[in-house]
Amino acid sequence: MFSSMEEARHYVEAHGIEMIDLKFADLWGRWHHLTLAESELTPALMDGGVGFDGSSVGFKSVKAGDMVLVPDLSTGFVDPFCEAPTLSFICTTLEADTKAIFENDPRNVARRAEVFLAESGVADRSLWGPEFEFYVFDHVVYENEMNRAGYSVESAEAAWRSGTPGHGHYIAHQGGYHAIPPKDALHNQRSEMTVRLKGMGVPVRYHHHEVGGPGQCEIETSLMGLLEAGDATMMIKYVIHMTAHVHGQTATFMPKPLYGEAGSGMHFHQHMFKGGRNVFYDPQGYGLLSETALQYIGGLLDHGPALLALTNPSTNSYRRLVPGFEAPVNAFFSLGNRSAAVRIPTYCTQPDEVRIEFRPPDATCNVYLALAAQLLAGLDGIRREIDPAEAGFGPIDADVFSWPEERRADIKPLPNTLKEALNALEQDYDFLLAGGVFREDLIDRWIRFKLEEEYYQVRNRPHPYEMALYFDC
Repeated sequence: MFSSMEEARHYVEAHGIEMIDLKFADLWGRWHHLTLAESELTPALMDGGVGFDGSSVGFKSVKAGDMVLVPDLSTGFVDPFCEAPTLSFICTTLEADTKAIFENDPRNVARRAEVFLAESGVADRSLWGPEFEFYVFDHVVYENEMNRAGYSVESAEAAWRSGTPGHGHYIAHQGGYHAIPPKDALHNQRSEMTVRLKGMGVPVRYHHHEVGGPGQCEIETSLMGLLEAGDATMMIKYVIHMTAHVHGQTATFMPKPLYGEAGSGMHFHQHMFKGGRNVFYDPQGYGLLSETALQYIGGLLDHGPALLALTNPSTNSYRRLVPGFEAPVNAFFSLGNRSAAVRIPTYCTQPDEVRIEFRPPDATCNVYLALAAQLLAGLDGIRREIDPAEAGFGPIDADVFSWPEERRADIKPLPNTLKEALNALEQDYDFLLAGGVFREDLIDRWIRFKLEEEYYQVRNRPHPYEMALYFDC
């Protein structure tokens, strides 16, 4: 939004801005913020930053947690949810003593990935289009105590409401795709989200109801640069959560909040350009893809098991990645096949549109790390000239779920638990270290935290369904 402090100060004074909000992502991908009076937006803020405790957000140890935030002036936007006129900035995190950029700042990892791409000679920029699937519920309750555990969600759209007095316009189980009002009770709310996002500078293409009957939605953006896509993702999740909250409802990006219903992914459309030319395009290639694009696919699928530790880093991720749904469980590529890990959209036929879609990821990821990791995996495939067909990744343009089990066994599987993915990352992370994009200590911290604080914490707790299965033993 701004290229200088002078521009930012002029905007503050011209629009009656009263507060300056500083937002930043922690290591695990959640936003935090602190708020300053508008008078604090000065050159001194850019030089010295504002102090915070990095140990509280996964960046540092307790004994050396001091860090500072410095706003990235180019990311400025007016926060539509604040009562006092508030100008928000996404921040860069710095070391408190030296004021050097903190190397494990997720935004800095994404920034280094863009630099590495430009230095590789393969392309000078990449474009990304995440898809945002989420549920909006009327309310949610959950508890996890020593003597009780459970959860409950409610949606006015859900077919399970048909036995109670109501409007009668319910969406059948897995029948929500492109539902129309009055069944689609969330149309106006999604439009409200879209208007707010466009006002914040986020380019939205469209929105619609998704397959999940009880309130599943999708918002899709235009393609944008890697760091820009990361920032936009954080803004989109914030706006979706807050808009639902304003309406007295609640939004979730959990991959699988409902048993038996469609899960929510965050598919990443992606391609690369050099000198304005799409290096993924070849009019004679399979799916109009160039050899470079196919090798990029080879890298994504070859590193797929390790990649999922960053793109699908929750225990709930693997409740979505199960056979029988559109979520991919096998490492193969295909034209248009939505059960493939890499899909080639058949509607993209123009030279500057041809691209691929990596379908496993979900929104529990730290988007900056997920974007950087995908790019590095693809570039490694180009460097190693991985032919995805020779490597056994397809293409497969058939319904693999209709195949007999022994034939499906020939397809390389993706991890089916978070622990499998983390084990794969522990064995295969050298591709992430290329160009100094990721640091080994970040990867180690990620693996240890996800195992100890998430995987084992879920594994060690009795599941409510186990009571039904085993209580009478």
